[in-house]
Amino acid sequence: MRDLVKLVCTECGEENYYTNKNKKAHPERLEMKKYCPRERKVTIHKEKK
Repeated sequence: MRDLVKLVCTECGEENYYTNKNKKAHPERLEMKKYCPRERKVTIHKEKK
């Protein structure tokens, strides 16, 4: 039931991280604060569709 999802930086648009989530328990899109190497700072990363 767990699916692999990509996390995309909201500021530069780069796909920096991959993670997995349970789509049955959490159907909404994932949003996390992660480090963006291109921006060199912590930014919000959202799940790519």
